[in-house]
Amino acid sequence: MLCAACVGPSANIPALPADDVAAERRRQEIAQLRDYYAQMRRLDTVAFRIRTANHADCKERVSSQIGLLAVTPQSLPRKYRSFSAEALNLTSARPTVISVVEGSPAAVAGIVTGDELMTINNEPVPATGTPDWIGGLLRSNGERQVAVVLKRDGADRTIEVNPVIGCAIPIYLEANSEVNAFTDYKRIVIYSSILRIARTDDQLAVIVGHELAHVNMGHYQKKLQNSLLGEFGGALVDGGFMLGGIYTGRAFANYMGKVGARAFSVAFEREADYVGAYYAARAGYDIAGTESAWSAMAMENPNSIRLATTHPTSPVRFLQMRKVAEEIADKKRRDLPLVPEIKLTEVDAGPVAPTDIH
Repeated sequence: MLCAACVGPSANIPALPADDVAAERRRQEIAQLRDYYAQMRRLDTVAFRIRTANHADCKERVSSQIGLLAVTPQSLPRKYRSFSAEALNLTSARPTVISVVEGSPAAVAGIVTGDELMTINNEPVPATGTPDWIGGLLRSNGERQVAVVLKRDGADRTIEVNPVIGCAIPIYLEANSEVNAFTDYKRIVIYSSILRIARTDDQLAVIVGHELAHVNMGHYQKKLQNSLLGEFGGALVDGGFMLGGIYTGRAFANYMGKVGARAFSVAFEREADYVGAYYAARAGYDIAGTESAWSAMAMENPNSIRLATTHPTSPVRFLQMRKVAEEIADKKRRDLPLVPEIKLTEVDAGPVAPTDIH
């Protein structure tokens, strides 16, 4: 009875056959899946170069890497499996190589996209969890040569691959419209919108380098320590109120813990920008002009132009990156090592809450 009084649209909207809608939905899903893996190939290339060029800074957290990505229809989300053959040419149930990093051990050995992986070191490559399985095998194998048996054009081939050492922290691409990237110490996550803001691989490299710098500079352990110190101070205040007969429910401890976690947050972000730029330069990227990524991010997040709560303002990051580029260029001219100017002693990293980039 209430709906009888509701007012609907008055335009004569054209009818859309359900089959047409379903066909267009499939076209868009195929396009989205192709775009996702195209962006992943780009990120994988940058990540591989950053990880291998800076493995010394990752200390013991390193592993062997060969620079390829292989998937199966079963490894994709269920909603994508029905059109994986159309989108990614996955015509086999075997793990199929869809990305090979240029100049990587896999590329040098002759592995190409479309190759079907059969075994590595005589162990069958599983159809599910293939990337993680390959990563685990390489970690246990070390730098020793690996024998890869693959199928190409219907014929089996054995290819010897010589892995290289790189930082072991995985770097993932997440389809997300928010302009952001973060790390929780165990992994680095880059949102897909970052790859649209970072129009060049040089710009993307300084962003990936920023997140790796957070891990290697021990920002997480420092934030955890600051949080615990703040919480301890707040607990003393809570205790004082308790002596007066007032129960605060740890209000001061909880609040001061959060305040402590944010102490030096802006400085940590600037340090990650600084060290991350060196990581990108060591990997062979040209960081001159990469500061424009920060002005592009400011267009997406105008508040970052004036507000600095947990992160520096975009003008600060823009100008700092320009100065760091000049510093690195000067070291190159003088044939000096590309080593950041660090005034503090090294601190081993430890896990706390994620830190994002914007």
